[in-house]
Amino acid sequence: MPKRILSGVVVSSNSNKTITVSVTRRIKHKLYKKIIRQTKKYQAHDENNQFKTGDNVSIIESKPISKLKKWKVISSAGDQS
Repeated sequence: MPKRILSGVVVSSNSNKTITVSVTRRIKHKLYKKIIRQTKKYQAHDENNQFKTGDNVSIIESKPISKLKKWKVISSAGDQS
């Protein structure tokens, strides 16, 4: 099974080697058919503490690192070309 890759914005980088990434996706409401945005926060492992609040990043699923961290940062979303 392939690992999921998500992209989002760093909303917190206060913890050591951990960032919080906010991922927004667009879905259609089942009854009213309106497009709405859903946001979810993920804790991701940042080994070198290189990402700061406001950065666009891509994260990939990994084995559990701690109770809440199950994602790793693979790159800055601006680096992908």
